[in-house]
Amino acid sequence: MTHGTPEAGDAPPVPAVPSPVSAASGPLGTASSPPLGEPGQLATAPEPARRRWWRWAVPVVVVLLLAGAVPAALLLVHDADVETPAEAAAPTENPTTLAARQVAERITAQLERQSAALLAGDRTGFLAVADRKIHSELRRRFAGLRELRVTRWEGRPNGLPTPAGNAGEWRLSVEFHYCFVEPDCRPSPLLVNTLWRDGTDPRLLKLEKSTSTPQVGGRVRAQAGTLPWEVSKLVVAVGKRTIVGTTPAYRDRLPGLLKRAEAAAKVADGYVVDGAVPERYRIFYAGPKEWKRWYGGDQPEWGAGYAVNVGGGHHDVVLGPDSFNDSGYLDVMLRHELAHAASLPENDYWDNSAWWLIEGLAEHAGADGASVARYDGLIPTRKFVKGDWNGKLDDLLPAEDASTEEAIGSYGAAYLAVRYLLNRFGEQKVHAFVKAVVHDLRVPRQVSEEIFGKPWAKLHADCAKHLRRAVE
Repeated sequence: MTHGTPEAGDAPPVPAVPSPVSAASGPLGTASSPPLGEPGQLATAPEPARRRWWRWAVPVVVVLLLAGAVPAALLLVHDADVETPAEAAAPTENPTTLAARQVAERITAQLERQSAALLAGDRTGFLAVADRKIHSELRRRFAGLRELRVTRWEGRPNGLPTPAGNAGEWRLSVEFHYCFVEPDCRPSPLLVNTLWRDGTDPRLLKLEKSTSTPQVGGRVRAQAGTLPWEVSKLVVAVGKRTIVGTTPAYRDRLPGLLKRAEAAAKVADGYVVDGAVPERYRIFYAGPKEWKRWYGGDQPEWGAGYAVNVGGGHHDVVLGPDSFNDSGYLDVMLRHELAHAASLPENDYWDNSAWWLIEGLAEHAGADGASVARYDGLIPTRKFVKGDWNGKLDDLLPAEDASTEEAIGSYGAAYLAVRYLLNRFGEQKVHAFVKAVVHDLRVPRQVSEEIFGKPWAKLHADCAKHLRRAVE
């Protein structure tokens, strides 16, 4: 299942399931107006005679110098009558803005010290910029980030600070950029609201949980709650293609989880539809408590896993406690969610009507080549297709309050539709179709003939017919 928080009018993030689960403007300047002349032209005034005198006076001085007439010094000639442009007066900055800018500079220096300490494994230095009252929270964050093999951590003000209620205190939104394991990865960004007490070395008084993620082009996507390392103790294992985190309560399962994640990554790599494979898949296994806290915890009752866009081209994958109960089901879940991380675009602005294509592709990865007869959701899918389904792929998205059986049926129908397209047209064309519809936001009827050589109305009818036959 996918998870994100699109802007108004965009598709809401949808949990994915194998068996129901799943800016800144530049400084202002001034421009002087040109003299008026003929329309479209600059007026030019006759050059004063004194300027013409200057032109022949210079060669005369040079000749005199060369002749030795002025042997001792070079005389600078100045025509007092020549008009020179007045020096533009430097604008005076608003005192409040100036004070805020100076505070921001001092806070930036503290953020740089804290970042250096984190990357060096210096916990004392990491805590030194903050008030003792928040040291406990910072120790947990420090430990979590170090467990995740943080290789890049940069904090900078996102705008200017504003005065808080008490004298000398300032509120500031800080934009962090981070990488795990890979030192040269594309960093993920996040915004955190902070409170500081100003001074020669400002003190961090409060660090809130992340609230939003800056996006390319100045757009901001509201983030769905807190990240695991912000609120939980973590234990982590790192493989060749994945990084796997969970809580200490599941420490003994970590080696097996990593092994399964590495196997799923090999499958997911084949579902990239635009660009390169992810640098490294990030996977978090949540216990019951964490499932309700991480990334907002707002999942439908039938959800058991999701992939959430965290920026920088990365999607964090989260699997819920139910995924631990069956090793076969866990493998399906992993393949499904990692396929999302491989195939989804960097933005989350896809339309609801593309849900069947997104989830059908991930379900196909989850099935990993198994026959339709072995598909775990076949019985609920049969009931769904033979029930009230109107035959439209655009309407397969299950409601938030759908029953688990209804959700499985929706996912199953999406899977059968994508499987039909893959069997008929091949992986290359289907991936091109996914890119056009999901990444480029083109509608199927615009690209169907271009990619498949068939009008979408006819192809859609063929899909629906196939679905009904497949569940017989």
